[in-house]
Amino acid sequence: MREFGLIGRTLGHSASQRYFTAKFERESVADCTYSLFELPNIDDVRTLLAGHPDLCGFNVTIPYKREIIPYLSDMSFDARNIGAVNCVRREGERLIGYNTDVDGVRRSFDELLGSESPKALVLGTGGASQAVQYVLAERGMEYALVSRDGVRGNMTYGEVSAEVMDEYRLIINATPVGTYPAVDEAPMLPYAFLTPSHYLFDLVYNPPVTQFLDYGRQRGAHILNGETMFRAQAESAWRIWNGAF
Repeated sequence: MREFGLIGRTLGHSASQRYFTAKFERESVADCTYSLFELPNIDDVRTLLAGHPDLCGFNVTIPYKREIIPYLSDMSFDARNIGAVNCVRREGERLIGYNTDVDGVRRSFDELLGSESPKALVLGTGGASQAVQYVLAERGMEYALVSRDGVRGNMTYGEVSAEVMDEYRLIINATPVGTYPAVDEAPMLPYAFLTPSHYLFDLVYNPPVTQFLDYGRQRGAHILNGETMFRAQAESAWRIWNGAF
């Protein structure tokens, strides 16, 4: 029996196990299982691997997308350039890191933006944000980073003014803020300045409409949640685990 799974810390929000279990049933894949592995510390991945010799690959989520890198034998081109990994393929004693988030971001931009290329505000500077930045740069789209820490971003949340909101019409939430169960939370932005010419993309998919997206919807903005990204990155991971890459 081939094993797959997700590593991270606090996985109650994740739909990965349900997604892959349904996929295996739908596609009559009888020799595979998918499990959630909560790891208190990234070094616990060694114990996980030792205890699961049939673990052929796993996804990586917050907060380990960068912390997993020292444990890898090699990385794909995208993962190396992004500096974050969300998918690992196990080949004997070797662990190969990939970034399938970029596939999800590309698909989401196609769906939300079409041919539009507005300037973007990227909320957050973690591993997911790095994948977003990579695709923005790939498309030649200007962007600025917003962070609680002014050293990490181009501006803090308190510096996002009416003028900034007018200049940057694509706003991307690459933080976990608003994820179930904290559904009443949203990044601290001046939402009153949103207009129908704005685009809001939230990498969060649970709940389907976060408070962040609801604020945009109330003001007529174009909105997209993380479902498209989630499905695209999951299917890319499956291809990687099965050698089709």
